[in-house]
Amino acid sequence: MPEVLHRLSLLESIIGAINLGAIVLDENRSIVLWNGWMARHSDWPAATVLGRDFFEVFPELQHKRIESAITQALRDNFQSLLSQTLHKSPFPLYSPGATESEERMQQAVAVTPINLPGVPRHCLIQINDVTIAVGREKLLREQTLVLRSQTFSDGLTGVANRRQFDVTIEKEMRRAMRTGNPLSLLMIDIDHFKDYNDHYGHQQGDACLIQVTAELAAMLKRPTDLLARYGGEEFAAILPDTSQAQALQMGEAIRRHAAGLRIPHEKTGDLLKHITVSIGAATQNPGQPLEIAALIGAADRALYLSKRTGRNRVTAQPV
Repeated sequence: MPEVLHRLSLLESIIGAINLGAIVLDENRSIVLWNGWMARHSDWPAATVLGRDFFEVFPELQHKRIESAITQALRDNFQSLLSQTLHKSPFPLYSPGATESEERMQQAVAVTPINLPGVPRHCLIQINDVTIAVGREKLLREQTLVLRSQTFSDGLTGVANRRQFDVTIEKEMRRAMRTGNPLSLLMIDIDHFKDYNDHYGHQQGDACLIQVTAELAAMLKRPTDLLARYGGEEFAAILPDTSQAQALQMGEAIRRHAAGLRIPHEKTGDLLKHITVSIGAATQNPGQPLEIAALIGAADRALYLSKRTGRNRVTAQPV
């Protein structure tokens, strides 16, 4: 008998010392065990809950997933793990010293049947505090998004960078192949930008790039369109499901809008004393061999023609 009492005392000490919540219910769903962890985090001493119906103590959990888990454990001898995604904080439990106005701890809950010889089935509810782990996962997700954004975004202008352009043009080329829809590309270059930098300084040159880029990006309304910084003062606009006529129309709208900003530029060498852009357009039409290099090459040739024939204009070239 002393050995049995010693074992019971040892078991009670272990249950009281473990760093998780432990609630045991009998076959009538009455609470027969409530460990020290539960008392600390609920602010309810064991004496106030022992012998009471579980759903009298936690009425908000009735008709919820935890009720079906308890029923399955007591009736069907079935263990349940509650989804953390759907049941983040089912119990009103808080860190020591916190108040009910503060956020509940994040919880992982398991309900396990307990079978003892000659005793009706009981069930154990285990509750783990996973707040720190959830917070760490959230931080890692946020950091991953930031890193991904930095990987695919231009550091100065915030639009897509060359790497994102390469990924997107390949994806859209494959999609054009599947759907048989046209894919257009605009190559856009700020006219006389080296002269602008030399005259106004690189700091103002960067400010000019940022302003022009923001205006160009705002003109691409469709979520499938992409504006990328291709290099230096040159940008590329990927326009899926866009014919050559539509691409020229978009290019002309971009050209007019850029000129309409009237950003002063005294060193253009022509009558217009403000920033303008030259644009080259190319379209990959259904039925043509689909080659990324050919599409980019055609848009580059068109841009070169726009530059050579006076700048501040839009030119198209066949692929």
